[in-house]
Amino acid sequence: MVKSNKIVKQFKDYLEVEKGLSQNSIFSYLSDINKFDRFLVKEKKDIIAISKNEISEFLREETIKKMSNRTKARFIASLRQFYNYLELQKFITENPMDKVESPKIERHLPDFLTQDEVKSLFAVFNRENYLELRDLTMFEMLYSAGLRISEACHLKIGDLDMENMLINVRGKGGRERLVPFGEIASELLKVYLGSIRGKISGTRVSDYVFISKKGGAINRKSAWRLLKRYIDRAGIKKNITPHTLRHSFATHLLQNNADLRSVQELLGHIDISTTQIYTHVVSRELQKAHKTHHPRS
Repeated sequence: MVKSNKIVKQFKDYLEVEKGLSQNSIFSYLSDINKFDRFLVKEKKDIIAISKNEISEFLREETIKKMSNRTKARFIASLRQFYNYLELQKFITENPMDKVESPKIERHLPDFLTQDEVKSLFAVFNRENYLELRDLTMFEMLYSAGLRISEACHLKIGDLDMENMLINVRGKGGRERLVPFGEIASELLKVYLGSIRGKISGTRVSDYVFISKKGGAINRKSAWRLLKRYIDRAGIKKNITPHTLRHSFATHLLQNNADLRSVQELLGHIDISTTQIYTHVVSRELQKAHKTHHPRS
């Protein structure tokens, strides 16, 4: 175990420094690999001296425990990344993952708000309440710029170019992208930064744009809880999270004839296939419209 712990630690450093992955991604990889290592210890096997057989046995055992195909695919991706690293570092000469295939998983289409639902949602905020105006500004930025909630929470004053209505966003793996935001978001930001943020921060100093009553960056859990309050107030009967606003951003751009490559750049997706799922969402909506309104449907 000492040996495997040392190798897993080196792999963690590789993910952090060489690959530039987020802490959440690294935690997920290590959790999967440590679980596999515990299985190998039970089987009296060494993590760097295994074949495809041990991997197949591990997956078979987990399948009996009702592991879903989606979870199995994640485990395989984690192990593949790990054994590719071992091969790269010459810890192994044959990669046991070379002939391991991932299960096919059905891609679920993301939930999104319609354009009318977005208007309904943003109409329920009380702009006279300075905390609600902060919340409105934050959620408008998610929708206007297609931000992840973690990106909005970590947004700093220096990341904003108010004159050109641009944000320098630090996304997954530390990758940066420049994203525009709209007129409505711009006007809300001016009010929020000009007279609201100071009421929340008081004498405390913070570089973050969206701050809590304690003066630090607002966290993801708080953002989820706050959005649920406004969704309930708007009477929207959907399972909505802050990420739904990002899905809505992408879907509405494509509905209004934006090209897929531009949407990919705005979202910060490395692989365009990740962005293509939104074309399926738009196609589904077009099919619904056809079925509802065409005289021969």
